[in-house]
Amino acid sequence: MRELNSRKATRLKTHDYSEAGYYFITMCVKDKHEMLGTVVGSDDLGAPLIRLSEYGAIAAEYISQIEFHYDVSVDKYVIMPNHIHMLIQIKNGVPGSSRPTMLIPAIIAALKKMVTKRIGFDMWQGSYHDHIIRNETEYQRIWKYIDENPLNWKEDCYFNAQHSSSAKSR
Repeated sequence: MRELNSRKATRLKTHDYSEAGYYFITMCVKDKHEMLGTVVGSDDLGAPLIRLSEYGAIAAEYISQIEFHYDVSVDKYVIMPNHIHMLIQIKNGVPGSSRPTMLIPAIIAALKKMVTKRIGFDMWQGSYHDHIIRNETEYQRIWKYIDENPLNWKEDCYFNAQHSSSAKSR
């Protein structure tokens, strides 16, 4: 008898995701479809330019509202053609919460749900990637990675030449 596909748990079981600290989050569009925007090059100073689609603009709108609904700050984010990177700081944590490990998952679930509701269909991959940032060096490395991600789009692990509108337009 064939075993059913089982999903690998992506959260660190021993970590409280409501604990004060910094988290690097990546959420993706299903099948790497480029629905959030297009990397269109760089400006005169070499800064990356991303033209957001309607869907990408909606995602940006909801990302900007996260801080008003949770005791967190979104220190940095970038919306790429088929994924979003965010650097989230949980400011004070949620001690004694009945579901203490659920703050980061709740934020991501709410973001996906609100975007889905607004655009009328679910474009998101089922899960997301998270990384617990443990020190200042790691924080700075991730900040730089997010900052430079658009410039390195063609080398990005999420880049898919078959789906890439930026590759087709060159």
